[in-house]
Amino acid sequence: MIIEQFKDEFLAHYSYAVVSECEQEIILIDPSRNPEPYYEFAKKFEAKIIGVIETHPHADFVSSHLEIHQTTGATIYAHSLTGVSYPFSPFDEGDEISFGKIKLKSLHTPGHSPDSISIVLHHDGRDKAVFTGDTLFIGDCGRPDLRESVGNLQAKREDLAQKMYHSLRDKLMKLADEVIVYPAHGSGTLCGKALSTANSSTIGAEKISNWSLQEMTIEDFVKELTTDQPFIPKYFGFDVDLNRKGASEFSTGIDKVNVLVKPEQLNADILVVDARPENLFKEGYLPGAINIVYGKKFETWLGSIVKPGEQFYLTAANEEQLQELISRTASIGYETFIESAFVTESGDVIMPVMPLEYFITNPDEFTIIDVRNENEAKKKSIFKESLNIPLGELRERIKEIPAEKPIVVHCAGGSRSAAGSSIIAAEFGAKIPVYDLGGAVRDFNSTEK
Repeated sequence: MIIEQFKDEFLAHYSYAVVSECEQEIILIDPSRNPEPYYEFAKKFEAKIIGVIETHPHADFVSSHLEIHQTTGATIYAHSLTGVSYPFSPFDEGDEISFGKIKLKSLHTPGHSPDSISIVLHHDGRDKAVFTGDTLFIGDCGRPDLRESVGNLQAKREDLAQKMYHSLRDKLMKLADEVIVYPAHGSGTLCGKALSTANSSTIGAEKISNWSLQEMTIEDFVKELTTDQPFIPKYFGFDVDLNRKGASEFSTGIDKVNVLVKPEQLNADILVVDARPENLFKEGYLPGAINIVYGKKFETWLGSIVKPGEQFYLTAANEEQLQELISRTASIGYETFIESAFVTESGDVIMPVMPLEYFITNPDEFTIIDVRNENEAKKKSIFKESLNIPLGELRERIKEIPAEKPIVVHCAGGSRSAAGSSIIAAEFGAKIPVYDLGGAVRDFNSTEK
């Protein structure tokens, strides 16, 4: 028996292949949008992919379960409550899948969603591992507030938090201490708030270190779990519904993106997403462009700033990055929204250079916009007279920004303020200067200025 863990570092997502070496068969769990790594893995072992298990309809990435089924004939397994549109085999509480000497058992573990399952792997007469999806993470458990308005089954966060309390204690904590925990996400995901950087653990270790498995009343658990959760990107609900339907073929979606050598004329009504480094962007960009910098969080911020269904141009600094970003855009199901993609070297609009020394001595002469998340702003104030509008809400709340003074935009480290300042500049840039404080924000301490 072999368990192979795959990681999408950009979305902090883990997927798995369970291999029966004696039968040369594989079952996948929570696969990413691009199925090629799983096909290559199967070829390595000369094995056949016979099944794909979805622990729940994911909100933060698009799964390739339907494409794998259509390509290999593998059976898709999911809880019957999921209400899917694709052909599947129900995998409800107590159901089992046997292949070779391996047995996979379904546990219904609602909490992150009403239809969440965890999968216990039984081998050589004992439980060896549990694939916990978004129910139990290393150091945390799944957030309960993503199904209040999406999916076929909707539930209030308090109700799901109560279910999570029981799923953890009545199902997962009853497994043997030596059972290995394999979650669907690691540190960096927005599906939880305090995940460890570790990619696996054991039930016993989590009983000791994971806050959600400690002894407490259900009331205290619900309060803790529903407090200070991260923001919810715009694309999350879209991905839940897309995963319930099943996404189209990955490579076909990529090939359909209209890649231009050089755009002759752009539609001024269509948003331009410019992924070049902020310094290159500021030196010259296209009118109205938003600077979502090429980096580890590109797809998260793309899906937080651009709403599902909104067409946009995608541009990058070179062809290699452009192709990578098209694929990463597809990982959240946004490839069909790309009007066209192209490489940009410069543009006609220039962002003014931040007058840092004058700002330090005269902060009252500026309107300061803090684009950090609300929780961040509450915990650590950087400038006393600042207006907090989280980056994911900025386009919708742009009219709340006063236009009487020059505007300075900041975040915690510089990447979000690049996007925020470009959004604000698209609205105010012709009237008043808009500046990005950028990485200089690190020079300001945590005391209020």
